[in-house]
Amino acid sequence: MVPDARNTASLTYAAALRILPAAAEEAERLGVAVCMAVADSGGNPLAFGRMDGAPLMSAKIAQDKAYTVVAFNGLPTHRWYDMIADEPALLHGIVHTDRLVIFGGGMPVRAGGELLGAIGVSGGTADQDRAIAEAGAAAVTGRSSRKP
Repeated sequence: MVPDARNTASLTYAAALRILPAAAEEAERLGVAVCMAVADSGGNPLAFGRMDGAPLMSAKIAQDKAYTVVAFNGLPTHRWYDMIADEPALLHGIVHTDRLVIFGGGMPVRAGGELLGAIGVSGGTADQDRAIAEAGAAAVTGRSSRKP
């Protein structure tokens, strides 16, 4: 180990390529066309997919959802609103932070409790995006990460 440095686990490109089809399969099951973005533990893009008919604006939103998750140590995007809803300064201030998304569709990908990266999904409702992101993350973790 190098002094003054730390090792960080991160998703691989191969893992990202397993996440996208798992997410797309869930989107097809739900009957919604979405954009899906996978980021590594540093928030760097690894893979992206836009299903036929997915809204164009959803591309950036999906990427920002994945980035939001890793930028806040794995906090799923659906948890944000409840955390800030009763704090007007945050509710009306932090939402103007570039790339921050505070509604469902961004989920962490973890292994052994360590954040490896995230998937962001956009194009459906917040609940649909969340379910699709969870299905994508499960392709690596092997289990659903659904929590309230």
